[in-house]
Amino acid sequence: MNLQSALKNPIFKIISASADELGMESYVVGGYVRDHMLQRNAGQDIDIVVVGDGVALAKKVAQNLPNKPKVSVFKNYGTAMLRYEDIELEFVGARKESYTKESRNPEVKIGTLEDDQKRRDFSINALALGLNASNYGSLLDPFNGTQDLKNKRIVTPLDPDITFSDDPLRMLRAIRFATQLDFEIDQSAFKAISENYKRINIITKERIVVELHKILESPKPSVGFLLLEQTGLLELILPELTALKGIDEVEGQRHKDNFYHTLEVVDNIALHTDSVWLRWTALLHDIGKAPTKRFSKKVGWTFHGHELKGSKMVYQLFKRLKMPLNDKMKYVQKLVFMSSRPIALASADITDSAVRRLVFDAGEYIDALMTLCEADITTKNPRKFKKYHNNFKIVRQKMEEVEERDRIRNFQPPVTGEEIMKAFQLKPCREIGQIKEFIKEAILEGQIPNEHQAAFALMLKKGAELGLTIKV
Repeated sequence: MNLQSALKNPIFKIISASADELGMESYVVGGYVRDHMLQRNAGQDIDIVVVGDGVALAKKVAQNLPNKPKVSVFKNYGTAMLRYEDIELEFVGARKESYTKESRNPEVKIGTLEDDQKRRDFSINALALGLNASNYGSLLDPFNGTQDLKNKRIVTPLDPDITFSDDPLRMLRAIRFATQLDFEIDQSAFKAISENYKRINIITKERIVVELHKILESPKPSVGFLLLEQTGLLELILPELTALKGIDEVEGQRHKDNFYHTLEVVDNIALHTDSVWLRWTALLHDIGKAPTKRFSKKVGWTFHGHELKGSKMVYQLFKRLKMPLNDKMKYVQKLVFMSSRPIALASADITDSAVRRLVFDAGEYIDALMTLCEADITTKNPRKFKKYHNNFKIVRQKMEEVEERDRIRNFQPPVTGEEIMKAFQLKPCREIGQIKEFIKEAILEGQIPNEHQAAFALMLKKGAELGLTIKV
C-alpha cells in the first residue's frame, strides 16, 4: 500500500532528500500515520525513525530548511527535535529495548526498523511510511495494524503480558486510545492489564495524570473510567472514585450508585465544555459522599456536608497526584464546594436575594457552576428531567435580570475602606469592616441598589449606630 497522500507537507520531501544525501533509511512512524489512516486530524507531532543516527539526520534537515531552525538534542535518549512552521519533528535512531522488572527505563541498543516497530505499544502505532526516494509513501505494517484499525481494536505487537509489564504506562495508553478512538481492547490485552495493573505503581504521577487528562478530554470519558475500574487501575489511581461504587440497602431504603452517576455527569458535561478542569470538577463533585454517607430511620440515606468534605479531599487528591496546587485546584475545589447550591435554589419561587447571594459567592465561576449543576441531572424520569431543566432556566433568567440591575458578579463595594476612613477620620479598625459588611448585606438582600449614593447614605447611618462622627 502506498500512502503518499499522507506526505503532502513539503517537510517530508526535505527529510527524504536529506536522508538520501546521508545514505540513511528514514520512516515516519506512529500516531501521524495512524491518524491519517483514520482520517483524523493528524496533529502537529511527527516521529521520524532513522536506521542510523537520528541526530545527524535532524541536523541535515535543519541545514536544508530555509530558516535553518535550531535542533534540540537529547543525548540521554539519542533523540533530536526541531520545529518547522507549526510542526514539531522528533528524530530517533531505530532501536531495540530490554527491560528489568524493577524499572520502566529500558536498556537501549541500536536496532533495525523491525526492532523499532516491535518495541511499539500497539499494532496501530507500529505503522511506518518510507521516506526515501526508493520507497516514498510505502506502508510497512508487520503486525497487521491496518486490519486492527478497520476492526477498531487495540492489539499489542508482542505478548501483551510482556508489553504491559515492561512499560506499565502502556496500560493507561491502551485505555486512553480505546476511549479517544472508540476502539475495543483485545481480550488478551485486557486480561494482561488486569493481571499487571499493580505495576502502575512504578510510573510517575505526572505521566499518569497526562493520560487521565487525555481520557477526560475524550468525547465520552466514561468509557475510559469504566475500563480503569474494570482492570483494577482506578482503585490504585483514584480510590476516591471507587469508594463511591455500590448501593447499600437498609430497611428497604436504597441510595443511587454514586460511581455510575458520576460517570454520567462527566459524559453530560463533556457535551458542553472542553475545559479539562471543569471535567475534573464533574468527576470529583461527589467524592465527599463516601465518607459522609449515613442512614437514619427518619430520613433514610444522607450525605450531609459532602460538598465541604469533597472540596477538602480535592486538595489531598491533587497533592497525591502531583497536580498543580494553584488556581486550577482552587477552581475545582470551589465548584465542588458549591455544587449543590444552584440545585437547592432551582424552583419557580426563587427569590432575587437568593440569586444575588449565589452570584456573589460563585463570582467568576458562576457559569461553570451552572453548567456543572445542569450536567448533574441524571434522572431517567422524563417528567422530573424536564422539570429540573426548566427550573435551571428560571435560575439563569433571574441571574441575568439581577446581574443587569445589581452588577453582583465580581462584586466591588461601592464605598471603599479608604472612603470610610476619610469620612470618619479613622485609622484601620474593626468598625470599617463592620460598615463594609453591612453595606454588602444590604445590597445582597435588595434593601439598597448597588450604587455609590445609596451605599454612602447607609454608611453614614451605620457609622452613627456605631457611635462614629462624620468628619467630612
